[in-house]
Amino acid sequence: MTQPLLELNGITKRFGATLALNEVRFDLRAGEVHALMGENGAGKSTLMKILSGNIQRDSGAILIDGRPVDIRTPRDARAHGIAIIHQELNTVPAMTVAENLSLGQEPRNRFGMLDRGQVLRDAREKLARIHADIDPTRPLGSLGIGMQQMVEIARAVSENARVLVLDEPTAALSRAEAQELYVVVNRMRTEGVGLIYISHRMEEVWQLSDRITVFRDGAYVGTGTRDELIEADVVRMMVGRSIGDLYRHEPREPGEVVLDVADLAAGGLGPTSFQVRAGEVVSMSGLVGSGRTELARLIFGADRRETGTVLVNGKPSDPANPSNAIADGLAMVPEDRKAEGLFLDHSVERNVSISSLENYVSAEVVQNRAVRQAVLEQMARLRLRKNAIDLPVRALSGGNQQKAALARWLLRDSAVMILDEPTRGVDIGAKREIYELIDALARAGKAILVISSDLPEAIGIADRVLVVRGGKVVKELSADEASEETVMRHAVGASTDHQTARAGDLP
Repeated sequence: MTQPLLELNGITKRFGATLALNEVRFDLRAGEVHALMGENGAGKSTLMKILSGNIQRDSGAILIDGRPVDIRTPRDARAHGIAIIHQELNTVPAMTVAENLSLGQEPRNRFGMLDRGQVLRDAREKLARIHADIDPTRPLGSLGIGMQQMVEIARAVSENARVLVLDEPTAALSRAEAQELYVVVNRMRTEGVGLIYISHRMEEVWQLSDRITVFRDGAYVGTGTRDELIEADVVRMMVGRSIGDLYRHEPREPGEVVLDVADLAAGGLGPTSFQVRAGEVVSMSGLVGSGRTELARLIFGADRRETGTVLVNGKPSDPANPSNAIADGLAMVPEDRKAEGLFLDHSVERNVSISSLENYVSAEVVQNRAVRQAVLEQMARLRLRKNAIDLPVRALSGGNQQKAALARWLLRDSAVMILDEPTRGVDIGAKREIYELIDALARAGKAILVISSDLPEAIGIADRVLVVRGGKVVKELSADEASEETVMRHAVGASTDHQTARAGDLP
């Protein structure tokens, strides 16, 4: 067997009393895609931070081409040909594509001034190397997330990266953008680059990877080739148990209408109408850009509606802001939990309790002990560790951050729950827990509206599916009527059963 390009042997890392990594191992060969999988908190990100020089290992060895190396800083990692494309991109949106590609290695003319012409020439060469058709003069922030990601990859390739880590690279991409990324990944593999691919999406792991390694609770579980493993094996390795049908639930009996939306419109959206009943899960599906999130924001008061009405339990709700919507009985977990759903530097307790503090006031004083106990009860309900209550939310894994966002509305006990991409970036074990929670909330009488770009999820958890196109609900499908083909046919406006969306158009 050929010498591995990269070896990580016996890596251990503690954060105080917490053992984040316990003598884990991982190796990577030149020209392969090696997927690293595990639930949120399994240790994947910690290992990559050690590899990138952002944190230091307590023990263990890092070898490149069989020789031990010491990586203490990101500069050390780059010097050894290691580059990481993080889920949150490390770019400057206000600068041009070319300026981003030259950061830290800006060419100078003979007078010591920035050579802008060379910056542009270098940028075109770097983009051409990965066959990215991007205008280097455009501000980076004007590009979609997929194109911004390509710019980061172009920069890594230009630095002659031999090891490229892709951390949840498709989490915020459309299907078309993801397909473009797959082409780049396969091209780099043929050029001998070793790629570490971190993803919760089984479909793309099976499409791209040569080998799969699984971590659980900071420990190495096992490695196998794509041919040696099936998805059930990987799931069992990740969660330590078998998980059956993710979307399995007993039929639910909807009650009275709780959310009644009529002729809602604003800024090119709508007019559109729909209802959600007590004890019912309704999902919104459609292509990227169809207006699903925008409709939810209008309902929740994050954006102002121009016409139409929203009733909650028969009472008008016309919120000027989300605070008023919350008072009307609405709750919303937004698509971008970090930017819009959480206060990252505040504690879990503060994040969970922030929307319910008025319920714990006596003699104009917040009863802090009662607040803390109530938060702990919701954390236990969502299987969040009790000792995380005082941690800043940014210290939690992505799945646990999502649980904290959900716990806020469990504590509030809102009548209507709007969940926008509730499982994006969440591992399969946490997904199952979130699906079980959604089912339990519906059975407790909540009206739940779920927006999801994952078609099997949108169909599998719902009693009804609302298909959105052009900012309008164009079709309502019962659970029995909904299939991926049927949903997509209405999402693209196909007139016959034989017309379906192109793969590149899917969300």
